[in-house]
Amino acid sequence: MKPQDILGILEAEVAPVKLSDDFCSKYKLYDNSGIIIDMGEEVTGCLFSLDFSKNAVKEAAELGYNLIVTHHPAIYGGISRLDTLSDGKAAAIAECMKRGISVISMHLNFDAAPEGIDYFLMEGLGGRQCAVLATVEGGAYGRAYSVEPLAVKDFLKNIERTFRTRRAVAFGDGNKIIDSVASFCGAGCDGAAMAFAKAQRVSAFVSSDLKHHEIAELTECGIAVIELTHYSAEAYGFNRIYEKVKRQLRAPSSFYYDEGLA
Repeated sequence: MKPQDILGILEAEVAPVKLSDDFCSKYKLYDNSGIIIDMGEEVTGCLFSLDFSKNAVKEAAELGYNLIVTHHPAIYGGISRLDTLSDGKAAAIAECMKRGISVISMHLNFDAAPEGIDYFLMEGLGGRQCAVLATVEGGAYGRAYSVEPLAVKDFLKNIERTFRTRRAVAFGDGNKIIDSVASFCGAGCDGAAMAFAKAQRVSAFVSSDLKHHEIAELTECGIAVIELTHYSAEAYGFNRIYEKVKRQLRAPSSFYYDEGLA
Protein backbone atom coordinates (compact mmCIF):
# COMPACT_ATOMS: atom_id res chain seq x y z
CA MET A 1 0.00 0.00 0.00
CA LYS A 2 1.14 3.52 -0.81
CA PRO A 3 0.03 6.87 0.67
CA GLN A 4 -2.67 7.23 -1.99
CA ASP A 5 -4.17 3.91 -0.87
CA ILE A 6 -4.24 5.03 2.78
CA LEU A 7 -5.90 8.29 1.69
CA GLY A 8 -8.55 6.23 -0.11
CA ILE A 9 -9.29 4.28 3.08
CA LEU A 10 -9.56 7.46 5.16
CA GLU A 11 -11.89 9.04 2.62
CA ALA A 12 -14.08 5.94 2.41
CA GLU A 13 -14.22 5.26 6.15
CA VAL A 14 -14.46 8.83 7.50
CA ALA A 15 -14.88 11.64 4.96
CA PRO A 16 -13.55 12.62 1.52
CA VAL A 17 -11.36 15.66 1.00
CA LYS A 18 -14.24 16.99 -1.14
CA LEU A 19 -16.15 17.63 2.09
CA SER A 20 -13.48 20.15 3.05
CA ASP A 21 -13.64 21.71 -0.41
CA ASP A 22 -17.42 22.05 -0.14
CA PHE A 23 -17.21 23.75 3.27
CA CYS A 24 -14.56 26.13 1.97
CA SER A 25 -16.68 27.00 -1.06
CA LYS A 26 -19.92 27.54 0.88
CA TYR A 27 -18.53 29.37 3.91
CA LYS A 28 -15.55 31.14 2.29
CA LEU A 29 -12.95 29.22 4.29
CA TYR A 30 -9.48 27.96 3.46
CA ASP A 31 -8.01 24.51 4.00
CA ASN A 32 -5.24 22.23 2.77
CA SER A 33 -6.25 18.62 3.23
CA GLY A 34 -5.05 15.50 1.43
CA ILE A 35 -1.57 14.16 0.71
CA ILE A 36 0.87 16.90 1.72
CA ILE A 37 4.16 15.02 1.32
CA ASP A 38 4.27 11.97 -0.95
CA MET A 39 7.54 10.05 -0.97
CA GLY A 40 5.96 7.37 -3.14
CA GLU A 41 7.08 4.41 -1.05
CA GLU A 42 5.21 1.38 0.22
CA VAL A 43 3.80 2.20 3.65
CA THR A 44 5.71 0.50 6.47
CA GLY A 45 3.51 1.97 9.21
CA CYS A 46 1.17 4.87 10.02
CA LEU A 47 1.46 7.28 12.92
CA PHE A 48 -1.68 9.30 13.68
CA SER A 49 -0.87 12.66 15.29
CA LEU A 50 -3.19 15.63 15.72
CA ASP A 51 -0.32 18.00 14.89
CA PHE A 52 2.55 17.80 12.44
CA SER A 53 5.58 18.33 14.68
CA LYS A 54 9.24 17.41 15.13
CA ASN A 55 8.24 15.08 17.97
CA ALA A 56 5.71 13.28 15.79
CA VAL A 57 8.30 12.83 13.03
CA LYS A 58 10.79 11.51 15.60
CA GLU A 59 8.20 9.06 16.95
CA ALA A 60 7.39 7.80 13.46
CA ALA A 61 11.07 7.33 12.65
CA GLU A 62 11.73 5.43 15.88
CA LEU A 63 8.84 3.09 15.13
CA GLY A 64 10.04 2.52 11.58
CA TYR A 65 6.92 4.12 10.09
CA ASN A 66 7.07 6.14 6.90
CA LEU A 67 3.62 7.75 6.96
CA ILE A 68 2.15 10.31 9.34
CA VAL A 69 -1.57 11.11 9.28
CA THR A 70 -2.36 14.46 10.90
CA HIS A 71 -5.48 16.48 11.52
CA HIS A 72 -3.92 19.93 11.36
CA PRO A 73 -2.36 20.45 7.93
CA ALA A 74 1.37 19.84 7.73
CA ILE A 75 1.54 22.77 5.32
CA TYR A 76 -1.29 25.28 5.59
CA GLY A 77 -0.35 28.34 3.55
CA GLY A 78 2.33 28.99 0.96
CA ILE A 79 5.96 28.39 1.83
CA SER A 80 8.45 31.17 1.04
CA ARG A 81 11.45 29.65 2.83
CA LEU A 82 12.49 26.63 4.90
CA ASP A 83 14.48 27.75 7.94
CA THR A 84 15.20 24.50 9.74
CA LEU A 85 17.12 26.25 12.54
CA SER A 86 14.36 28.51 13.85
CA ASP A 87 11.16 27.08 12.34
CA GLY A 88 9.99 23.81 13.90
CA LYS A 89 7.54 23.08 11.08
CA ALA A 90 10.28 23.58 8.47
CA ALA A 91 12.58 21.28 10.45
CA ALA A 92 9.85 18.62 10.57
CA ILE A 93 9.29 18.88 6.80
CA ALA A 94 13.02 18.55 6.15
CA GLU A 95 13.26 15.54 8.46
CA CYS A 96 10.39 13.84 6.62
CA MET A 97 12.09 14.39 3.28
CA LYS A 98 15.39 13.04 4.65
CA ARG A 99 13.79 9.95 6.17
CA GLY A 100 11.31 9.24 3.36
CA ILE A 101 8.22 9.92 5.49
CA SER A 102 5.00 10.87 3.69
CA VAL A 103 2.28 12.98 5.31
CA ILE A 104 -1.50 13.03 4.90
CA SER A 105 -3.53 15.80 6.57
CA MET A 106 -7.30 15.54 7.00
CA HIS A 107 -8.58 18.79 8.44
CA LEU A 108 -12.00 20.33 7.79
CA ASN A 109 -13.33 17.11 6.29
CA PHE A 110 -12.50 15.28 9.54
CA ASP A 111 -13.97 18.13 11.60
CA ALA A 112 -17.28 17.95 9.78
CA ALA A 113 -17.58 14.23 9.02
CA PRO A 114 -20.81 12.51 10.16
CA GLU A 115 -18.70 10.80 12.82
CA GLY A 116 -15.90 13.33 12.87
CA ILE A 117 -14.09 15.45 15.42
CA ASP A 118 -16.93 17.91 16.01
CA TYR A 119 -19.39 15.03 16.40
CA PHE A 120 -17.14 13.24 18.90
CA LEU A 121 -16.70 16.44 20.91
CA MET A 122 -20.47 16.46 21.34
CA GLU A 123 -20.56 12.77 22.22
CA GLY A 124 -17.74 13.14 24.75
CA LEU A 125 -19.66 15.95 26.42
CA GLY A 126 -22.75 13.75 26.74
CA GLY A 127 -24.84 14.87 23.78
CA ARG A 128 -26.58 12.74 21.18
CA GLN A 129 -29.35 14.42 19.16
CA CYS A 130 -28.54 17.98 18.09
CA ALA A 131 -29.32 21.11 16.15
CA VAL A 132 -26.53 22.08 13.73
CA LEU A 133 -24.98 25.44 12.83
CA ALA A 134 -23.26 24.82 9.47
CA THR A 135 -23.94 22.08 6.93
CA VAL A 136 -23.03 20.86 3.48
CA GLU A 137 -24.09 17.58 1.91
CA GLY A 138 -22.53 14.83 3.99
CA GLY A 139 -21.18 17.00 6.79
CA ALA A 140 -21.91 19.36 9.66
CA TYR A 141 -20.15 21.64 12.13
CA GLY A 142 -21.30 23.28 15.36
CA ARG A 143 -23.88 21.49 17.50
CA ALA A 144 -26.42 22.30 20.23
CA TYR A 145 -27.95 19.57 22.38
CA SER A 146 -29.26 18.52 25.78
CA VAL A 147 -27.07 16.83 28.39
CA GLU A 148 -27.64 15.26 31.78
CA PRO A 149 -28.02 18.20 34.23
CA LEU A 150 -24.80 18.79 36.16
CA ALA A 151 -23.28 21.59 38.20
CA VAL A 152 -20.41 23.36 36.46
CA LYS A 153 -17.78 21.76 38.74
CA ASP A 154 -19.08 18.25 37.99
CA PHE A 155 -19.28 19.00 34.28
CA LEU A 156 -15.62 20.02 34.40
CA LYS A 157 -14.67 16.81 36.21
CA ASN A 158 -16.30 14.77 33.46
CA ILE A 159 -14.41 16.77 30.84
CA GLU A 160 -11.09 16.23 32.59
CA ARG A 161 -11.66 12.49 32.72
CA THR A 162 -13.06 12.04 29.20
CA PHE A 163 -10.72 14.39 27.35
CA ARG A 164 -7.58 13.60 29.38
CA THR A 165 -6.93 17.22 30.34
CA ARG A 166 -6.34 19.27 33.48
CA ARG A 167 -6.58 22.56 31.65
CA ALA A 168 -10.33 22.99 31.07
CA VAL A 169 -11.55 26.32 32.45
CA ALA A 170 -15.07 27.52 33.29
CA PHE A 171 -16.25 31.14 33.14
CA GLY A 172 -19.49 32.56 34.48
CA ASP A 173 -21.70 31.45 37.35
CA GLY A 174 -19.91 28.56 39.07
CA ASN A 175 -23.18 27.39 40.66
CA LYS A 176 -25.01 27.12 37.35
CA ILE A 177 -26.59 23.82 36.34
CA ILE A 178 -25.63 22.84 32.81
CA ASP A 179 -28.38 20.97 30.96
CA SER A 180 -27.72 22.02 27.36
CA VAL A 181 -24.57 22.76 25.40
CA ALA A 182 -23.42 24.34 22.17
CA SER A 183 -20.01 22.97 21.19
CA PHE A 184 -17.56 23.71 18.40
CA CYS A 185 -14.30 21.78 17.96
CA GLY A 186 -11.08 23.72 17.54
CA ALA A 187 -11.14 27.51 17.59
CA GLY A 188 -14.87 27.55 16.92
CA CYS A 189 -16.06 30.74 18.57
CA ASP A 190 -17.17 33.56 16.29
CA GLY A 191 -20.23 35.75 15.84
CA ALA A 192 -22.21 33.03 14.08
CA ALA A 193 -21.40 30.44 16.76
CA MET A 194 -22.40 32.81 19.58
CA ALA A 195 -25.64 33.77 17.83
CA PHE A 196 -26.43 30.08 17.32
CA ALA A 197 -25.82 29.31 21.01
CA LYS A 198 -28.07 32.17 22.09
CA ALA A 199 -30.83 31.18 19.67
CA GLN A 200 -30.72 27.60 20.97
CA ARG A 201 -30.95 28.90 24.57
CA VAL A 202 -28.14 26.65 25.79
CA SER A 203 -26.74 26.89 29.29
CA ALA A 204 -23.09 26.28 28.27
CA PHE A 205 -20.81 27.09 25.35
CA VAL A 206 -17.81 24.78 24.80
CA SER A 207 -14.90 25.46 22.45
CA SER A 208 -11.21 26.43 22.42
CA ASP A 209 -9.03 29.53 21.94
CA LEU A 210 -11.74 32.00 22.95
CA LYS A 211 -11.07 35.74 23.18
CA HIS A 212 -11.90 37.79 26.26
CA HIS A 213 -14.68 39.78 24.60
CA GLU A 214 -16.34 36.57 23.40
CA ILE A 215 -16.28 35.05 26.89
CA ALA A 216 -17.61 38.29 28.37
CA GLU A 217 -20.47 38.52 25.87
CA LEU A 218 -21.59 34.94 26.44
CA THR A 219 -21.44 35.10 30.24
CA GLU A 220 -23.36 38.41 30.16
CA CYS A 221 -26.14 36.44 28.48
CA GLY A 222 -26.11 33.89 31.28
CA ILE A 223 -24.29 31.21 29.28
CA ALA A 224 -21.47 29.41 31.07
CA VAL A 225 -18.31 29.18 28.98
CA ILE A 226 -16.15 26.06 29.13
CA GLU A 227 -12.80 26.45 27.38
CA LEU A 228 -10.82 23.32 26.53
CA THR A 229 -7.33 23.33 25.12
CA HIS A 230 -7.46 23.13 21.35
CA TYR A 231 -5.47 19.92 21.58
CA SER A 232 -7.68 18.05 24.04
CA ALA A 233 -10.89 19.13 22.32
CA GLU A 234 -9.74 17.60 19.02
CA ALA A 235 -7.34 14.79 19.98
CA TYR A 236 -10.27 12.96 21.59
CA GLY A 237 -12.19 12.75 18.31
CA PHE A 238 -9.10 12.16 16.20
CA ASN A 239 -8.24 9.19 18.38
CA ARG A 240 -11.79 7.85 18.00
CA ILE A 241 -11.33 8.06 14.23
CA TYR A 242 -8.01 6.25 14.50
CA GLU A 243 -9.58 3.45 16.52
CA LYS A 244 -12.23 3.08 13.82
CA VAL A 245 -9.88 2.92 10.83
CA LYS A 246 -6.74 1.23 12.17
CA ARG A 247 -7.85 -2.29 11.25
CA GLN A 248 -8.46 -1.19 7.66
CA LEU A 249 -4.94 0.15 7.12
CA ARG A 250 -3.21 -3.22 6.59
CA ALA A 251 -0.03 -1.76 8.10
CA PRO A 252 1.30 -1.26 11.64
CA SER A 253 -0.06 1.87 13.26
CA SER A 254 -0.19 3.85 16.48
CA PHE A 255 -1.53 7.10 17.91
CA TYR A 256 0.83 9.82 19.14
CA TYR A 257 -0.58 11.77 22.10
CA ASP A 258 1.17 14.97 23.21
CA GLU A 259 0.52 15.26 26.97
CA GLY A 260 2.22 18.66 27.04
CA LEU A 261 -0.52 20.19 24.89
CA ALA A 262 -3.51 18.41 26.42
